[in-house]
Amino acid sequence: MHRRHKKSGGKHKNRHRGGHDNAAQRDDDEENRPQAEEEEEAEEQGKGKGDADAPQQPQFKGLTGPVEVKNSETMGRYLVASRDIAAGEWILRNLEPLVVGPCQGGRPALCLACHAQLGLPLRLGAHCPRCGLPLCRADCPGSYHAAECALLVAGGTTPLAPDLLDVRPDLYNAIVPLRCLALRDADPEKWAAVSQMEAHNDVRRARPAIWQANEQLVVEPIRSTWRLASRFSAEEVHTICGVLEVNAFEVGPQGGSVRALYPAAYLMSHDCTPNTSHADDAERRLSVRATLAIPKGQQVTLSYAYTLQGTLRRRQHLREGKFFDCVCRRCSDKTELGTFCSALICPKCGEARVLPTDPLDDASAWECVACAQYSADATSVDMLLRKLGDQAEAIEANDVHEFEAFITNHDKLLPPCHYLMLSVKHSLCELYGKATGYLISDLSDDMLRRKRDLCQQLLSLIDLLEPGLSRLRGTILYELHAPIMVLATRAFEARSISKKDLQQQMRRVAQCLEQAAQILALDPEDSPERQMADAATQALVQVNEWRRQIGGKQQ
Repeated sequence: MHRRHKKSGGKHKNRHRGGHDNAAQRDDDEENRPQAEEEEEAEEQGKGKGDADAPQQPQFKGLTGPVEVKNSETMGRYLVASRDIAAGEWILRNLEPLVVGPCQGGRPALCLACHAQLGLPLRLGAHCPRCGLPLCRADCPGSYHAAECALLVAGGTTPLAPDLLDVRPDLYNAIVPLRCLALRDADPEKWAAVSQMEAHNDVRRARPAIWQANEQLVVEPIRSTWRLASRFSAEEVHTICGVLEVNAFEVGPQGGSVRALYPAAYLMSHDCTPNTSHADDAERRLSVRATLAIPKGQQVTLSYAYTLQGTLRRRQHLREGKFFDCVCRRCSDKTELGTFCSALICPKCGEARVLPTDPLDDASAWECVACAQYSADATSVDMLLRKLGDQAEAIEANDVHEFEAFITNHDKLLPPCHYLMLSVKHSLCELYGKATGYLISDLSDDMLRRKRDLCQQLLSLIDLLEPGLSRLRGTILYELHAPIMVLATRAFEARSISKKDLQQQMRRVAQCLEQAAQILALDPEDSPERQMADAATQALVQVNEWRRQIGGKQQ
């Protein structure tokens, strides 16, 4: 399945991550208020207070763009536009990570000096000659490893056994916390920036599964196994775990991603229909740009969840991983801004109108709003969605047949707009034209029409859920140009369409390529999206030349 869109704690790039100061500062009553009400309250709190009476705000490292920090009792700290921001404008640029390292879970295994992917078993590979942790080679020039190496050597338990991370890959979980803790003495400026981030220890402590997992996988290895108890208290280590869980971004290429903390970016608040997009370069520097025009005073937001998920799943992810209940406009609307991307098909009337009676209450019943003759309890719906979600996730990434079978097998239950269908269709949009046996020149007309229709279906919903200059919209526009172009040229060669029809279709192709290039050119030079933008630009030149040759007007 297509997996992009990341934020630490999720698979999608997103880009999968952040901010999170406001995550757990709302009590139960406040959590159920619309976000617009909270924004209004936050603005009201800033009115009527003279500069002389207002406490001086702390300086936030990396905060140099057209934004400023606001604060409210209900939302904590958050960013707003300090002036009107245009769509496509950079808000934060080239933020250096404060700390970066392996994601939780330890797989894939990474070189701890340069973060290159390692083969298994690790015991057969290279190791640091000082501490024994795995590297791509003993003299790897990467600089990431120095911090934990010095601490481990100081603890006196080195060199570690060569097979340690084969036996206990979960110990990778302790590497980034250890790198954060090393900043306290090695880099006070970065440590001060990390210390400004929220950890929400009270909320996390009240969730035994999370607290105990960190105790076992991070606190105990650092303090006991590696003998650093005299340097770091259990509370300090738990706090750093919280800082990472709440504020880390998942960055880097698919299959080799890492998690990182950044200055300033963590202050952005969440919205399930965000007005920014973020990307990182080969040096893991993070940049944030506006995808929509943001008026002065409006919150600057990003999504900590995958936008092509339904409300139930997004809110569960945010509650479990970011420790707050989202009450944004999309979550508060059972139709999800009119997309009905969580709706189920009613077995009574056949309409895709089975929706939660209260989208902000996971325990509320689901009812058909079309016929009012069908209802299902929340537990049954949750189990059903988990089962179908697991089936979709289990499909091999390049298996076109199985993705299509999923759609066919469940089209009596899930409408075309359902988020599980959208995720599968997203994968198919990319596979048709690229997967082995499905290259664009090999596709039949029916397959080309299928790719075209899938892209158009996705775009109609993306324009509502992730509108503007979003990366997702840019990639789908690029995918859309190919089937339109090939179908049109084949039809013209077969004399089944006129020259005027061909000109019209080529104009559509040019518009897709132009918009895709505009959006994706904003990504870093070494990114797949930037390569796609370059390809779109080159294709646009060729398409406009064809249009000139057939008598079309060049746009």
